[in-house]
Amino acid sequence: MQLVIVESPAKAKTIEKYLGADYRVLASYGHVRDLPPKDGSVDPDNGFTMEWENYADKAKQLRAITDEAKQASRLILATDPDREGEAISWHVQEVLRGRKALPKKVERVTFNAITKQAVTEAMKAPRQLDTDLIDAYRARRALDYLVGFTLSPVLWRKLPGAKSAGRVQSVALRLIVEREREIEAFRAQEYWSVTASLEQDGTAFAARLVQWEGRKLDRLAIGKEGDALRAKADVEAGHFTVQSVETRPLTRNPPPPFTTSTIQQEAARKLGFSADHTMRIAQQLYEDGAITYMRTDGVQMDGSAISAARKAVAERYDGHYVPDKPRHYTAKAKNAQEAHEAIRPTDFGRDRAGSGDHARLYELVWKRALASQMASARLERTTVDLAEGTGRHVIRATGQVVLFPGYLALYEESSDDLGVRSGQQADADEAEDARRLPRLKEGDAPAKKGVAAEQHFTQPPPRFSEASLVKRMEELGIGRPSTYASIIKTLKDRAYVQVEKNRFKAEESGRLVTAFLERFFPRYVGYDYTAELEEELDDVSGGRAGWQAVLDAFWRDFKPKTAEVMEQQPSAITAELDLFLAPYLFPERADGADPRLCPNCGAGKLALRGGKFGAFVACSNYPECKFTRRFGQGGDDADGATATPEQLGHDPETGLPVERKSGRFGPYIQLGEGKDAKRASIPKDAGELTLELALKLLSLPRTVGAHPETGEPITASIGRYGPYLAHAGKYARLQSTAEVFETGMNAAVVKLAEAAAGGGRPQRGAARAPLKEFGEHPRTGAAVKLMEGRYGPYVTDGTTNATLPKTLAPEQLTLEEAAQLLDARAAAAPAKGKKPVRKAAKKPAAKKSAARKVASVSTTSKRT
Repeated sequence: MQLVIVESPAKAKTIEKYLGADYRVLASYGHVRDLPPKDGSVDPDNGFTMEWENYADKAKQLRAITDEAKQASRLILATDPDREGEAISWHVQEVLRGRKALPKKVERVTFNAITKQAVTEAMKAPRQLDTDLIDAYRARRALDYLVGFTLSPVLWRKLPGAKSAGRVQSVALRLIVEREREIEAFRAQEYWSVTASLEQDGTAFAARLVQWEGRKLDRLAIGKEGDALRAKADVEAGHFTVQSVETRPLTRNPPPPFTTSTIQQEAARKLGFSADHTMRIAQQLYEDGAITYMRTDGVQMDGSAISAARKAVAERYDGHYVPDKPRHYTAKAKNAQEAHEAIRPTDFGRDRAGSGDHARLYELVWKRALASQMASARLERTTVDLAEGTGRHVIRATGQVVLFPGYLALYEESSDDLGVRSGQQADADEAEDARRLPRLKEGDAPAKKGVAAEQHFTQPPPRFSEASLVKRMEELGIGRPSTYASIIKTLKDRAYVQVEKNRFKAEESGRLVTAFLERFFPRYVGYDYTAELEEELDDVSGGRAGWQAVLDAFWRDFKPKTAEVMEQQPSAITAELDLFLAPYLFPERADGADPRLCPNCGAGKLALRGGKFGAFVACSNYPECKFTRRFGQGGDDADGATATPEQLGHDPETGLPVERKSGRFGPYIQLGEGKDAKRASIPKDAGELTLELALKLLSLPRTVGAHPETGEPITASIGRYGPYLAHAGKYARLQSTAEVFETGMNAAVVKLAEAAAGGGRPQRGAARAPLKEFGEHPRTGAAVKLMEGRYGPYVTDGTTNATLPKTLAPEQLTLEEAAQLLDARAAAAPAKGKKPVRKAAKKPAAKKSAARKVASVSTTSKRT
């Protein structure tokens, strides 16, 4: 028997169908071990040796792999074709070696697509594990560990409230923070545009003033309303004739097929997907055999795929849409590596796969890959200049005509943020270029229908979206495409950034950590240094550098620097940050007053302070003056963000004041003063805060009533994880703050019962009702039903069960699709009574029992 190891059960199930009965395919469920999260897992003083620990939740998988490996004649490691895939295979091999279960013959195979042809061909060309890729993995993993477990303790002790720092995540966070600083430093500039509405032969068009009083105008040239009105009057008074008509042909070539980076960017722009969601959906499409491997820097497609794409284009369009020669693309990335083929469909004849988000992402991949082998688009850009009699004033009209759409008939790439121009202005410019112009010739005098002068303001650079952040990281060489999704997810999970309207905004904690690293560890958050380190790791992958040498060079400088910072007192750290952040915390005031002057007492000086829950700004006259404000409340809004609370009114029962305040964890309500004061957080979905709502929040928990069966009280309240019901130590989640005050007894009893039953799932042994009944199978006549199973939804005809692929949404499943799944499952099943038999070495029962006893004693002894 030959044992094949892959990462996921879906991949294992698909591959096992392509191989013979002699093969057994098992999934490792990703990595099986890692560096334990404790000091000493990497030993720099002993050649950077690493202590690996098996994941506790992978014990079952490892036991199954070990049992099968003991009986196997050959071990085939078929994990993904990149560095992480190589590492997973290496880990599995080392675990089996340690358990003395490694078969004598161990080989590595890789394939770029999970299709029968790709898998069977890969099995014919095995190789050994790539030690260079494994060394690169070890270097990267050790590097991230050393940074995290050396730098994070410095943060915890010297920067109260900070969580942790990562090698690449910290640099990505710096990008977001620096963009926030640019936005805050931006000062809007007023400018005006003057546009004439013209008409020629019944076709209306617009022309913008580009020359006034003999001088050429750029977009910001007219900055005052008075000048704009004078320019408008001159255009209204002038008689404009066509001075020149310039027609210039343009050719637009299709973009290459997707890489990991570009699919994340385009899915964010076109579909609104996060990078993490895109990669998860792409992984499932890959495991279902719909697309090729999705972690790649390469932009080239396999020769057979190019031929298939050209054939598909010819079938869908006429011959003009197929270029004379196949298109070949070259990766722009300096160190393009990993799996080298671009992301593409495995079958260009299949224009749909899956449903829901899977179908949308697949369509994007299919269109992009197919368009990459289509003819170029041919356009014509026309620029018409019209001058008035003196030649001192010129207006310009531009337009664009598509002569032949080429690849644009199928796909057009979206654009990213356009610098400092506003989105509205960018859209206006694109619309101006794209509109059709009437046929004009020199000397023509179009009719003037009106002139408008419009006021505009320059806009700050936009905050990063996931697409633009990924693009910027790739441009700078920070991280690698396969890591972008996890980098962004880490920043969100640590609450260093928040997402507003699909844009990243740096939180106070993120700004403070970035300032700390920029001040005390400038080299290690430097863009150039991080990119150079990535290149060194790529050199390890390519066998051009030793992994231990790269780590040694890093550690030799990094360790002394962290020790130096650790020796400083937290007060000294805070004083340095106070100076470093002064332009942000205490910007110059318009009236020239001292920006550090306390607005409360008018005598003390404001300065950055460190507290148990993080940094804040406080008055130097403490405790006489108790003025404080949050770290992030700088600038012109500082005075409005003082410690002075907002009084909502008085409690009618006690007469105590009810106030809205701001604390370390956000806004809250307080009733009374001192240690006996009652407080309650303000939920984000609370709406407008009134005295009535404040008193309700302060009164929580609310007693709904006594449970009709137990007689014990049911209460409703708001906890750390949101609104909930409680009864006799059992809980049920509520959907909103309003439900805390509105849920009645009947609804509460039902919600608690559903929660106790696991969301309404039937008890074990009870017959399950079908999720959907499709009717009769079109070929067998059997009744086809959709059922909910232990491992997800499946379809059945009473005889055969077929699991739904992850890419197929149950609610969108049709009868024909269900029938096809059942037919495929029935065809793949072994003939009745001919179940495959796996031979195992037989041992005498007594010896087997003895062996188990010895193993048990040995294990117990080792643990004690």
